[in-house]
Amino acid sequence: MAGVLLFGGSFDPIHYGHLIVSRCAAEQLAVERIILTPGAHPPHKRGQQLTAAQDRLEMCRRAVADDPLFEVSDWESRQAGPNYTLRTVQHFRAVLPARTRLHWLLGMDSLVELGTWYKVGELAAACSLVSAGRPGYDRPGLSELAGVLTAEQIEALRENILETPLIEISATDIRARVRAGLSIRHLVPDAVREYIAARGLYAAC
Repeated sequence: MAGVLLFGGSFDPIHYGHLIVSRCAAEQLAVERIILTPGAHPPHKRGQQLTAAQDRLEMCRRAVADDPLFEVSDWESRQAGPNYTLRTVQHFRAVLPARTRLHWLLGMDSLVELGTWYKVGELAAACSLVSAGRPGYDRPGLSELAGVLTAEQIEALRENILETPLIEISATDIRARVRAGLSIRHLVPDAVREYIAARGLYAAC
C-alpha cells in the first residue's frame, strides 16, 4: 500500500526545520509523499495575526518546488473559518486511493496537548498519528489521554514517536530577525527568503 504523510501547520514561514524533520519522518515510515497543508485559520492560533494564507501557501510551494517527495495542498487554505485536523484527514481519505496508508505528523508539543483536539478519538481512528520525537528526549506518559482515546490508540501513539533531529529553528525567531534586519539565510530555502524580501513580509509585523 502506498503511504502519505500529511503535515499541517501555519508555516509562517516554512523553514528548514519543517523540511528536515518531515523528510526524516517520511523515510522512517517509508511513505511515497509528504503533503504540506498550510491552514488559513488554525484553531490553536485563534487571536494570533498570521500572514495572508496565499503568501504562506506560496512560500511552501517555493520551498519544495524542486523536491518530488513533497507536494503542497491548498485545501485547508480554502476553508472558511477554523479547520480541524479531522476534517483535513477525512478530505484526503476521500480523494486518495482507499488502501493508502495515511499518517499525520505531530510535533512533540502537539502530542502533549492532543487531548484538547477536536474529536481526537475519531482522528486516531482515521489515520496514524506520528510524532516527531527528539533524540534523548523523554517520551510523555500519555496517561492523560485515557479519557479520550482507547488503550490501543494510546499504545499506537507511543509506538509512533519517531527519532527525528532536533532542529532549533523557529518561525517566531525568523520573523523577529526579519524585523531586526538580520539575515535568515540558512534558516529558510533561498526561494522563501527571496519571496519574503520581495513581498516585504514580516518587516512591519
